[in-house]
Parts: sequence; structure tokens; C-alpha cells
Amino acid sequence: MNRFTIPVRGALAALAVGCLAAGSVSPALAAPSAGGPAAREHAEPLTLSGTQLEDLDRGLVAVAADDQVFLSWRLLASEVRGASAGGMTGTGFVVYRDGERIAAVDSSTNYVDPGGTAESRYAVAPVVNGVELDAGEEATAWGRGYHDLPLQKPADGVTPAGEAYTYSANDVSVGDVTGDGAYEYVVKWDPSNSKDVSQKGYTGNTYLDTYTLEGELLNRIDLGVNIRSGAHYTQFLVQDFDGDGRSEIMVKTAPGTSSTTYDDGAAASTSHVTLPEADVAAGVGHGDDYRMSAADYREHVIDLFAAWHEHPEVAAGNWPATLEEALGIDAAHDYPLSRADATELADYFIDEYAPGRSGRNDLTTFEGFVITGPEYLTVFDGETGAELDTVDYDPARGDDGLLWGDYAMSRIEPGNRVDRFLATTAYLDGEKPSAVFARGYYTRTAVAAYDFDGERLSQRWLADSGHVPMDNPFDAAPHGSDGSDPVYGEIASQGFHSMMPADLDGDGRQEIFYGGAALDDDGGVLYSTTDTLPAGSAAPGETAKLGHGDAMHVGDLDPDRPGLEAWTVHESGAWAPYGSVMRDAATGDVLFGAYSGRDTGRGMVGDVDPNTPGLEVWASMPGGTDASGLLSATGEHLGDETPGTNASIRFAGDGTTSIIGRDGDSQPVVRNTAAGTEWVAEGTRTNNGTKGNPSLVADVLGDWREELIVPTEDSSALRFYTSTDQTDIKLPTLMHDAQYRSQVSGQQTSYNQPAYPGYYLASDVDYGDVPVLTEAAAPAAPKVKDRKGGERDEVKVRAGHPAFTYFVDGEPVTSANGKVALEGDAVVVAIPNPGYRVEQGAQTRWEVGAGE
Repeated sequence: MNRFTIPVRGALAALAVGCLAAGSVSPALAAPSAGGPAAREHAEPLTLSGTQLEDLDRGLVAVAADDQVFLSWRLLASEVRGASAGGMTGTGFVVYRDGERIAAVDSSTNYVDPGGTAESRYAVAPVVNGVELDAGEEATAWGRGYHDLPLQKPADGVTPAGEAYTYSANDVSVGDVTGDGAYEYVVKWDPSNSKDVSQKGYTGNTYLDTYTLEGELLNRIDLGVNIRSGAHYTQFLVQDFDGDGRSEIMVKTAPGTSSTTYDDGAAASTSHVTLPEADVAAGVGHGDDYRMSAADYREHVIDLFAAWHEHPEVAAGNWPATLEEALGIDAAHDYPLSRADATELADYFIDEYAPGRSGRNDLTTFEGFVITGPEYLTVFDGETGAELDTVDYDPARGDDGLLWGDYAMSRIEPGNRVDRFLATTAYLDGEKPSAVFARGYYTRTAVAAYDFDGERLSQRWLADSGHVPMDNPFDAAPHGSDGSDPVYGEIASQGFHSMMPADLDGDGRQEIFYGGAALDDDGGVLYSTTDTLPAGSAAPGETAKLGHGDAMHVGDLDPDRPGLEAWTVHESGAWAPYGSVMRDAATGDVLFGAYSGRDTGRGMVGDVDPNTPGLEVWASMPGGTDASGLLSATGEHLGDETPGTNASIRFAGDGTTSIIGRDGDSQPVVRNTAAGTEWVAEGTRTNNGTKGNPSLVADVLGDWREELIVPTEDSSALRFYTSTDQTDIKLPTLMHDAQYRSQVSGQQTSYNQPAYPGYYLASDVDYGDVPVLTEAAAPAAPKVKDRKGGERDEVKVRAGHPAFTYFVDGEPVTSANGKVALEGDAVVVAIPNPGYRVEQGAQTRWEVGAGE
């Protein structure tokens, strides 16, 4: 059941809104009624067009700058009733400063107050069909041009190897964990010794903190020593999975993971996740430490070699029967190996064979990895941090990477390909968000979808390519080949460092775009894209998978084509048909692209040239080629110069795209090439090394434009920047677009990628193509009863109408029978409730009177 009641201020404002331009001031506007805006109560989420969305508040933000105050606020999708040439229609707004109405705004959701100060208090009230409804919560101005959310940094630590480490704020995700309509912020704390999955060494623990915008710490999740720290290890999802109006947190956990609830900034209680009964019976405890030292790894290899004859691949005849054959040395031992012989071969492997393959293979210092022990998936209450359910993590690792190809190539990297994790949410049924967790993309690719019903986690589906067959796990090239599964084998080697949910095929349900492949909403293979290797490649004329890459962008990139497009870059060099390529997102068919012959590591999309239709695309292609430089959405070469490729943000008032780079101090630099502007977020830092990511870019406050969220230099705060450019583009909050919301949830994964709505959004946005999610309905006409004597006349409206609330002379009809006493003439107005709009041609205003 949705909250479809409308709080009312009780003033008729037909003349105040609808006839004034954005930002104009009406001298006739009256002060708000006493008592201020009504307090918002927790409610269930909105359901619009059958899709569960967050029941957000107005999100009003005020920024003081240059002797004026800039205001912007949300237009909710539940308030949109149509579109015009100038923007989305259905709701106008009245602006209050310090209790006085100062403006009526109809054609946008922002306003500049030249009379405001940093001490002014603002509120915004919606106006529908000429009736002003209650204002939202008041806001005061950000006096420094930004807002700092204070953080509580975890204590420093020391690894088992005696190395000291500190903490810095890293990726951020958002959700309404309290159900009050405002977002809270889940902050990932990264230790200074966090590692890429291929790097050796111990790391500190990873923490997830949940804060209100004001900086109140609600809970802290300590993932413990058995979850290694780094961009590839911890993918955390924040969204309302069970439909109770409050977001949960879902993340991979292990023995030792705990959660602490905070009360007024102080730790109140701490508890560990619940260990499965089978693990408890096997002796697993929260004090277990599965991190490997170099000595532990040597013992691990000895155990592996001692049991070589029992390995399923050896027993099946797929791998060499002896380690000597596998390692290319003369036979010297009998099998099964004795412990002494296994030790001799293990020492040879670590001391001679591995460094002989590559100078980077120093397995004598292999430490800090977690390649054994239980793995779990836990869903936590977003507000308290309380564990709600824990299950075994699927897809499981299986081994230390031997089957995944981690020992097969010149660089021997145990724990690398096996521990590449991704996660996002997706509306797989078109109605509510599911959690999608993945493991692997270079070789084996395994993706699992989960649902949470408020009590239990359940697996919706599992798509697993199976391991790529190898004839020798110590000498093979498993990249680019199919896995062993007869159904899903083709998706092996096709994954990226991210994955994007989108309704790729237009069936109303979201699919998972994985890079070179895509999974249908039911977990089936939608497609796995291949093409012919061109002249100059490693094998001209042969068919090859598009393969792995670092950057992907999925959305309506070309408004002149039906459906969605995907722009991707690929890193397989001479073995990849394309370095960069544009594809039809529904079929995977190539629209245009070019071979690069090298690791094409970066690519970006954005409206950086408003004179060219569609979004422009670019990639780190070899200079001087047709595919280098700036391209149109149809592949036309527009110029040799390209913007950056780290991140993008919708910040400009004209709808063009700004690009986020970084300076020599890793401070974010925001550039808009269309306008020729640039500014530096001084005193803050980007994340994730060369990737240069903000903590989050998303529409979390104010109008439809995105906020830039980055940690301060010392991680004492998260700093929020919101655009103060005036805009006449009137759109609902992007977070009420299911595709955008899902892609925001996955932005924290590995190599962060921008989020795109399901419609074309640029400086030339066509409002007629923006989805209107409200349901059309027609109000019933009021009836007037003229009783004898004239003292008992009354007007009757339909009481409890699900789609409309009726007003008589600006006052809501609240009686159970829908009757209101009538004295003389009156105006009756029907206001569509949130989630509804007026059916075309239906009447919503009546002038009635006694005697009619």
C-alpha cells in the first residue's frame, strides 16, 4: 500500500503558479500558515507503473554565493503528469524564505534569491491545479558553497608483518535507510595498504559506515580480517530489497565480520554475523584468521602437490598425471607423492619455476591473501546495522585460482582471477530490486541474483560459465575461450570491471550488461558478442570474443535509434576485434568500432558538443587513426582532441556533460568543454589511484543534476558539491528512473562507471520521450444538494478516491462521506494524488453554488 495522502497548506494559488515565469516574484503571495510544514512519517515505497521506487522528500538544497542564494529541489516522478516543449508538467512550486513567500516557479526546479543570506531559512511547497500543498522540510544555506558531512575515521592499525596503516574514505553508496525520504550515505573506509587483487601483502580491515547528511553515524560494519581490502574485493549494495520503505545493505562477509550500532555518536552494541550450522559443526569461529603468510602458502602448495593424483582434473585425464610433466621437468618421483617429494617439488615451483616464468613471480613473499575459508553473503538493516540474514556466498571460489587460470600464464598470481568481484542491483522482474553478485571475468564468469523478502535471502538464478578447460594448469592461455558449462560456457572471458543493469531488450525488465556479453532478466544468455579479427591482429580472419575491458557505458546514447546503445573499450590487444566499439544494447550487434591492437584502457560518453546530435564518445585509441579523437554517436569523427575519461557529471545548467579529472595533488577538476569552464574542488581528493574517481556522482539532492561527493584531504568529512547554474530544464529526479537508480547502486564496484537514465538525457532532451510514470484517471464531478431553507446546502465529492483528493475553496475534504457544508458559491478542485495524473480531457475544477 502506497502513501497517497496529500498534506495541504490550505491556500488557493491558481494565480500564483502557472502564470509566472521561473524565478519571478508575486507581490500578492501570503505568508504560510502557522505551524510550518507537517512532519513526514515513515511510509512504504512508491510504486509507479508497477515499479518500486524510493519515496523521496523534496531534497531542497540552498547555496549562498555572490551575495545571493541558489535553491534547487526535487520534482518527484509521482508528481509528473505530462510533458510540454519546456519541461515536465503537473506541479509548480512556491518558494518561502523565513516564512514569507518570495517566488512562484513553474518552468524549473531552481531559483536564485538575491535577497537571501547564509542565515536564511527556505522551504518549497508544490502547487497542483492551483492548490498549494504543504511545504517540505526547511533548509539553510551552505555558506561555503559546499556541504561537509563529518566522518568518524577508524583507528589506525598494524599488520601481522608489523606494517602500520591508516584509513581514508573511499567509495560511497546511498539509500534511505530510515524511511524518512532523505538519503543516508554508506561510506567505505579503505586502509592505506589496500591492494589490487594481484598485489601481495597484508591489508587492514575494510569498514562500512552509514551516516545521515548531517554526519550522525548510525552503524559501522567491520568486515574483519578475512575480507581483504581493495577495489576488487568489497562490493556493497544499498537499496530497499524487501519493500518496507527502508534500504538494506548487502555485502560479502566472512568469519569475523561484525556490526556495531551507534547511538548519538557512541557505540551501543556489537554483534557478529551468524555462522551457518555446518560451519559451526566444522569448528569455524569468529576468531579464525585465514590470511596466509609466506610460510602458510608454501604449506598450501605442498598440500596441493601431495594430493595431485586426486585432483578431479588429473583423475579425469584432463591434466598431466605428474607434476614433472606439468612443469616441464624430468620425471623423478613416484605417485602418490610422499610428503618429502611434494615438499621438494613445491620448493622447486616457488624458488625456480615461478621466477623462471616471470621476474614478477616472487612467491617467497606471497602473503596477506585469503584463498581458503568460508565466504558469506549478509544483508544488514541499513539503519541499525543489525544482521538480517546470512547465507553462503555463491559463486564460491572453489580453489586458490588454479582452475581459474591464475597459474597458467607467465605471471603466476594465486588469488587473482578467482577474487574479482562485482555487484549491482537490478529490477529483474521489472517491479522490485534484486541483488546481483558476480565473481570472475577474465576466464570463468559466474553471476548470481538474490532476493530478500525481509527475513530470508534466496537465490533467484545463477549463471556460471564453468571453468575454461586447460590441458595444463601451469602452461595454458585460458583467456578468450569458452567455459565448460554447455549453456553458459560462451560468457567466459567476456566480463568487465563493472556491470550495468538496463532494460536492454525493452521488455520492461532489466538485464545485466556484462561487457562482451549480456544476461537476460531470467539469467539466460541474451548474447555473447564475437567478431572477426582484422588484418594486423594476432589471427586475421579468425572469430574472437570482444573480451574483457575496463570501461562501459549503457544508455540511450543515440536518440535517433530505437532502444539503448553500449559503448565499450577492450584490453585484449591483438586478440580483440575492437579496441573501442558501439553496439546495439539489445542484440550486441556492432554499430561501429575500430581495432586498436593494444590495451585500450579508457573510454567515456557525454554531451560535450551540443551542436552534434546524440552523446559523443571517445576512447584511448591510438592517435591518428579514424577511431581516435572525439566521435559522434554514429561514429563520425568530430575532432582530434578529447576530454578526460576518469568520470563524468551532469552539472551544467544547459544539460551538457562535465568531465571530472584530477590535478597533480589528486584534487578533482571539473571541466565543461562546451562552455570552456573549469574549477577545482580544493582540499578534497579523488579515489582509487590512477582511476581518479569521486566517492560518488549521483542525483542525491536538489534538481535533476548530479552532486559531486568526494572526501576531504584528511578524510575528516565527505564534501558535497551541487550545481548552482540556473537551468530551465525541468525533469524529475534521476533517482526515480529505475535504470539510473540501479546503475548508481553499482557505481561503487571496482572501476566506478557513470550512471545513465533509461531515456536520452542531454542539452537537446526531448521531454516527450521522458517516461511519465503516473497513472491516468478521471475525477468524478461533485454533486450539490440544495436543502429547503438554504441553511443545510452541501456539496458531495467521492470520499476516499484513490486517485484524487478534493478541495472546496482551497480546503481538503476530510469527511468520511465526502460532504461539505455549502454557503453560497464555491470552487471545487480535484488534485491528483501522488502516482496519478488527470486523464486527457477530464475536468478537474468546478464552480458550484447553492440552488444548483
